[in-house]
Amino acid sequence: MRIALLAESGHPYAAGEGGVWCDRLVRGLADHEFEIYALESAPQPPGAPIEPPPHVRAVHLAPRHLARPFHATPQTYGRRGRERFAGHFTDLAAALSAPFSRDAPEAERFAAGLYGLAALGRADGAALRHALRSRGALRLLEAACRAPGSGRLVQEARPVDLLAAMDQLAAALRPLSLPWYGRGALADADLCHALSGGTAALPGLLARHFHGTPLLVTEYGVRLRRHYLAPDPAVPSAPARALGAGFERLLAGELCRRADLLTPGNAHARRWQRRLGAPAARQRTVYPGMEAERFAAVGEAKLPSALAGEETGGPDGTGGPGGPDRAVGGERAPEGQTLVWVGRIEPAKDVIALLHAFAEIRREEPGTRLLLVSQGGGGPRNTAYEAHCRALAAQLFPDEAAGAHEVGDNPVSFEEIGGPELPDPAAAYAAGEVLVLSSVVEGFPTGLVEGMFCGRASVSTDVGAVREVIGGTGLLVPPRNPRALADACLALLRDPSRRARLGAAARARALELFTVEQNTAAFRGIYLELISHRATPRTGAAHRPFARPAEAAVRGNWTAGHQGRGTVPRWSRPAEGVHREGPAAGPAAGTASYAGGGEAR
Repeated sequence: MRIALLAESGHPYAAGEGGVWCDRLVRGLADHEFEIYALESAPQPPGAPIEPPPHVRAVHLAPRHLARPFHATPQTYGRRGRERFAGHFTDLAAALSAPFSRDAPEAERFAAGLYGLAALGRADGAALRHALRSRGALRLLEAACRAPGSGRLVQEARPVDLLAAMDQLAAALRPLSLPWYGRGALADADLCHALSGGTAALPGLLARHFHGTPLLVTEYGVRLRRHYLAPDPAVPSAPARALGAGFERLLAGELCRRADLLTPGNAHARRWQRRLGAPAARQRTVYPGMEAERFAAVGEAKLPSALAGEETGGPDGTGGPGGPDRAVGGERAPEGQTLVWVGRIEPAKDVIALLHAFAEIRREEPGTRLLLVSQGGGGPRNTAYEAHCRALAAQLFPDEAAGAHEVGDNPVSFEEIGGPELPDPAAAYAAGEVLVLSSVVEGFPTGLVEGMFCGRASVSTDVGAVREVIGGTGLLVPPRNPRALADACLALLRDPSRRARLGAAARARALELFTVEQNTAAFRGIYLELISHRATPRTGAAHRPFARPAEAAVRGNWTAGHQGRGTVPRWSRPAEGVHREGPAAGPAAGTASYAGGGEAR
């Protein structure tokens, strides 16, 4: 099977978890052929990319942003082409400018404008690129914003806002002018698999429209939700953001309605797709696959020792792996226990609430420590937030010293993965007894799953897909509630046996649901299912796999459709339907006829 993978910045060039997942999927399905179609949303990092496996036939990269200012580019369309462009772009701009309404007909007008522009781009991609960055397109967008019935924000758009909106719209419509839709490209693909929603899936939507190619869309994080929560900082004006949000919303709705199958990574993403118009019959939850082997040593080493002391608190009658209990019976925590937090330090993770919760924990259990492990990433905003968190930790927890002649130590430690103390994520999870997640916004909690592979009990805020991921293997608290977070952490710190049971259950759940193997097996079945229902390009009839058996290629007079004589071999028919041909009877006659004794084709 020939699979076209669609990504904004895909394998083997992407960095981050998306590229890693893509690489695992491709390498796990070596019995298929893959072609990668990627829109470069950002300059690629220096260094050689990952070498793709042999069954990746080609990698097609197209720059999403073109460094070309708006100017009076000479039109390459003729008069009729200009009229068609103006009509289609007017439909698209009017749909973007309309206020949000669930019952509005903007979706149909958006689809008509989108597919109309795609047809123009397929005929002449360069002309469409020039037209989208022309003054004529800018005037059409302005007219749509000023028209009666448009949204309040877009009516206030100034020329600078329209320029910014037109720039992001031209970038989002870049796939319409790419030469990917003819023979030798997406027209020859058996299936298009978009690795995310939004612009990355737009080539698959067009391939389905032009050629009937089945479209599979996988969303592990809802792109539209991310657009609402973290808009592009390069577009500061509200009117431009409103137009961009309108495009993202309408495109997401079109994908949800037209895709042959949607595979959200969790129930949270599934609910978003349902609200955008996705039928429940075309949704199937497939959890992202993660590599469990690199956490096996920590998980397997942790659980036996913890479970051995389930009744007595530890093999030696103490409180388990954390050290001797000051009071056995679940009222006091073992000395020197550590809470560990792993992630990217940013406002959405609400590390400040965790620090205030830890202050409550320290009042109850003075020997407890907090390890904050940063995975890096982020811009100046995240850097400023991390500096604020460090300053708050120094203020809440002054350095403590055991004696007058010893160096003080802060119970809150900030570390980064890759250093000598924590060379990899497994070492970070091994450094603590309880894993804490304090986010106020969360999609699929990758760090939480990694901690489950390591056999760690967890305390998490009930946001995003957290409840679905942990099931009953951890404690959930409301977000932005430091008191509840502190009480849940204390409950696990003071009960080693409960902590061990939850950790064992968490590891078992992660190995059952979130491994690379289950993810690859799920997509292997989905690929076969979608291609088995594909309509043939010529007749439009549903393709029935194995409807014509391999024996039909053998020379003989029994094959289906051969001048009306015979349909299947006699030996393959039911006993009551056997039809004897000629004077011969019995197995020998049937064998002779199959061996080529009949009339040549």
